[in-house]
Amino acid sequence: MSKKLISVLSISAFLFGCKNFIELDYEPVEFKISGEAVVMTGVIDSDTEETLKTIIDENSQITTIVMQNVEGSVDDEANLILARYVRESSLNTHVPKGGLIASGGTDLFLSGVTRTVSSNAKIGVHSWADGSGNEGAKLPKNHPEHSKYLNYYRTMGIPETFYWFTLEAASSDDMHWMSNEEQKLYKITTQ
Repeated sequence: MSKKLISVLSISAFLFGCKNFIELDYEPVEFKISGEAVVMTGVIDSDTEETLKTIIDENSQITTIVMQNVEGSVDDEANLILARYVRESSLNTHVPKGGLIASGGTDLFLSGVTRTVSSNAKIGVHSWADGSGNEGAKLPKNHPEHSKYLNYYRTMGIPETFYWFTLEAASSDDMHWMSNEEQKLYKITTQ
């Protein structure tokens, strides 16, 4: 094996080992316990579920996730698993005054048994896109990729029309901030 090839392999191994460090261009979720609530800020990733489970296991008084600023997720699959855990744990979700949820954060919010939003909170939606460049809004309605989201919304008691609305409201590189009327129409809160 040539020295040049060994060097390339060594650099590749080093970069692979540092992958998470190199690609971590977001602020992962942080939780802070506040009485019967846990305050959540940051971007959802594959570690978020395990962290939340540990917090809930160690703090049985928690009934509500206060979503202060949850801009989305970097892993849709992990986010849907987390959301199902939230529902199975009978947790409520709340966006406080001035809070913000968007994209995968909005999906997670919908998993709350009771869902509340304070005044001046923002709820953002948009189409999804996968790593291959497929945009959800551009796929035919009968495409199998839609089923995981449709099944999720159905399980959470959210109308199927909400999913199609999110795809049409904004492209994956943009955001639509929902009006109060849209929030009521799509049963975003349980109030």
